[in-house]
Amino acid sequence: MTGQIIDGKNIAAEVRGEIREQITKIQGENPAFKALLAIIQVSDRKDSLTYVRMKLKAAEEVGIATEYLHFSESTTQEEVLQSIDRLNEDPEVNGIIIQLPLPKGFDEDLFTSRVKPEKDVDGFGNYNIGELNKRNGNPYFLPCTPKGIIELLKRSNVNISGTKSLVIGRSDIVGSPIAALLKAEDSTVTIAHSKTKDIQQCFKDVGIVVVAIGRPEFVKGEWFKDASPDCVVIDVGTNFVDDSTKKVGFRYVGDVEFHESIKHVKLITPVPGGVGPMTVAMLLQNTLLSAQRVEKLNGKLRPFKALPLQKVKPVPSDIEISKNQKPKKIIDVAYEAGILPSELEPYGSTKAKVSLKILDRLKDKENGKYILVTGITPTPLGEGKSTTTVGLAQALGAHLNKTVFANVRQPSMGPTFGIKGGAAGGGYSQVIPMDDFNLHVTGDIHAISMANNLLAAAIDTRMFHESTQKDGPLYKRLVPAKNGVRTFTPTMLRRLKKLGIDKTNPDDLTEEEITNFARLNIDPETITWRRVVDCNDRFLRGITVGEAPTERGFTRKTGFDISVASECMAILALSDSLSDMRERLGRIVIGTSKAGVPITCEDIGCAGAMTALLKDAIKPNIMQTLEGTPVFVHAGPFANISIGANSVLSDKMALKLAGVDPSLPQKTKNEKYGYVITEAGFDLTMGGERFLNIKCRASGLVPDVVIIVATVRALKVHGGGPEVRAGAPLPSEYLNEDTELLRKGCANLAQHIENARQYNLPVVVAINKMSSDTDAEHEVIREESIKAGAVDAIVSNHWEEGGEGAIDLARGVIKATEETSNKDFEFLYATDGLSVEDKITTIAQKMYGAKDVEFTDVAQKKIDLYSKLGFGNLPICIAKTQYSLSHDANLKGVPKDFTFPIRDVRASIGAGYLYALAAEIQTIPGLPTHCGFMNIEVNEDGEIDGMF
Repeated sequence: MTGQIIDGKNIAAEVRGEIREQITKIQGENPAFKALLAIIQVSDRKDSLTYVRMKLKAAEEVGIATEYLHFSESTTQEEVLQSIDRLNEDPEVNGIIIQLPLPKGFDEDLFTSRVKPEKDVDGFGNYNIGELNKRNGNPYFLPCTPKGIIELLKRSNVNISGTKSLVIGRSDIVGSPIAALLKAEDSTVTIAHSKTKDIQQCFKDVGIVVVAIGRPEFVKGEWFKDASPDCVVIDVGTNFVDDSTKKVGFRYVGDVEFHESIKHVKLITPVPGGVGPMTVAMLLQNTLLSAQRVEKLNGKLRPFKALPLQKVKPVPSDIEISKNQKPKKIIDVAYEAGILPSELEPYGSTKAKVSLKILDRLKDKENGKYILVTGITPTPLGEGKSTTTVGLAQALGAHLNKTVFANVRQPSMGPTFGIKGGAAGGGYSQVIPMDDFNLHVTGDIHAISMANNLLAAAIDTRMFHESTQKDGPLYKRLVPAKNGVRTFTPTMLRRLKKLGIDKTNPDDLTEEEITNFARLNIDPETITWRRVVDCNDRFLRGITVGEAPTERGFTRKTGFDISVASECMAILALSDSLSDMRERLGRIVIGTSKAGVPITCEDIGCAGAMTALLKDAIKPNIMQTLEGTPVFVHAGPFANISIGANSVLSDKMALKLAGVDPSLPQKTKNEKYGYVITEAGFDLTMGGERFLNIKCRASGLVPDVVIIVATVRALKVHGGGPEVRAGAPLPSEYLNEDTELLRKGCANLAQHIENARQYNLPVVVAINKMSSDTDAEHEVIREESIKAGAVDAIVSNHWEEGGEGAIDLARGVIKATEETSNKDFEFLYATDGLSVEDKITTIAQKMYGAKDVEFTDVAQKKIDLYSKLGFGNLPICIAKTQYSLSHDANLKGVPKDFTFPIRDVRASIGAGYLYALAAEIQTIPGLPTHCGFMNIEVNEDGEIDGMF
């Protein structure tokens, strides 16, 4: 014997020890770190069971968790494939291996290829094998045995570069992959196989021989006489040959004639104890590598890839920019964001709904950072709040590599077709496709309209039937017999419980109970529930229903609201589960009985059907920005006549996806936190105030930082500049530097900063840059912002530059979240212990600057009624103009000492607040002379033109 044995057992033990040390070190920094290997076996073969036990034991030794799925040979292929699919999707599983061989009739390639490349730790799948064999391929994993062979050579101090190598065997598992790896190490490789003629000639001057042909002692010792004197032999074969001298009747041999070959080579692996242990060690190493990739991705399922912007100057129209950007497939956007395929319901290729199940899966995560974007008192031109939200998200995600979500409302088609235009942002900071975003999305507003109008129809129908029938027939028709059996529906059982009737058999009710159950006796004068339409239509503000002769003279005056002002929309925004939405819909109060008892949606029997109409609408929608960062688009309550915030569910979902493991050290958390940028409509005294006092109460969430968006143009308006109108040329004051006018207008910004500080929240001012601005004007805003108590004021040019233009703002926001705290957050008012009048007065005085509040007789009567009915402990939503801190759109800047008029109060009991209407605010807007819809056309390719 002249050669030396390569001890695979010892080298594999070294590798396993290193893996154990790596895992221990990682867990010292991140206690939650875990690597998990899933093993699927479809047979009862003893050799397969032995190999599986070896892998399970080795994994346990190094600290890798395992999941072992053992199927009998009678299992169908589909059952096994379903299990592979489940493991593929489970983010906790880092590696999946299929123990080969599979039973006869099972397609091995089908199964190995079904494993996702990112989890194919065996390296057998088509993707990884294909990438390995490409010149510049990038496989996720190298096959374990070939990888183990290279490791054996290197740890045995074998210099591979420049050698001649011979690989005998051409399988996809060993032969072809090891040839590719040797070539990658700069060896000149020859591949031989069982059909190679004069195979012995291939050994001349060879330095490395790898044999994986599956034939006992196929390679003879004498073949190495012409090989290099430093020849190294790697024997991959494991064969059984009969041997009567052994107790078991057989012995293991390799593909190489070991005892003769060792006389002529420098190094050789034994069988067993050579390559086998290294294969298992490499399997564990690949699993650890997969787990480390997952940790690096911080909860995402694959690395984020930004969409490049092709910026043009002057900046084209919003719709042109949107159409010129090719969006990513929404399944890819979601996957990058950490959303599993089973949690996604695509609506076409660019938008999808996200299942609420994601909240259960991520329930143990600590939330990411919560950023509220609001603004100063706007002008009719808008000040770029949505644009800032999107631009900041693009900066954080596409440029600073942070996990980020922009959370916005679904826009109403009223403003889209009216005067304001769309709400997708603008310039190079948009949600795309902007036409899909502004029209329909996934139909949530249509579902809201249907649910709202179903209840409206049910109210009038119930009053009609009660007025035309006696108690007995009315009850029989309400609870009809089906196949001779009468039963109460679930919603009827709820009404019975409310009435204190503990009976479940309709035939058991007394006459008095029948009357109480069947007759709601709705007082038409108290009905506040109106029909809705998602369109600006002033002529629906007041209507008369019941004019058809079939209604027998039953008419009443009512009207329409715009769909996004419906209480159903507010309920959608504030619900935190499907069951919560069902309960809230049931609590809707539509008016009172003639005896003064509140009549609810549950009493009418409509809540279950309304929930059915909204069961998909409650799932948040996901879209993307121009630079490919994810956007949750959900709910769309108006901000001047409703709460003006996107949904609680989309915020909670995004905060978990952007969250971190709570066991991490704080320094690591700060590095890994993601950011959720959620928008509140109009200014801080409107959408912002309702966000903090209503939405935060419903969600239990508190923003870490408040961003107030300001523009030079709007602040000049508040400083006394001339009026601006949409579509009209801007006066010269807004096109030229005027720091004096600007400084006066900064009083409005200062008031908003002061308002935010009343909640003990840190404020960052985002100065939305426009081309006519000057550096001196930006400096004025910064000075006045800091003076008023803002943490910082930062110029952002996201409209013209996209995320790149908002990088400074993004860094400022990150810094603010790290250096400030929301722990001292306080609501503006308490809901209990204060009268409705006191709460309204608190908002008017502390937010708007009013001296007094004046209530009309109608409003006072409603307040008295709602207080008597037990609704006085709810928070308040005040509907008012968005163009002034006051109720009067003409009062710019910071009006003081005015009387704030409340003309009506409505009850949104399902949503969970009282709804006060100030001055002449309308709940359905009208259309202007020149409407946005006049510009919209569809070209021959089916693309929409003319939107803005």
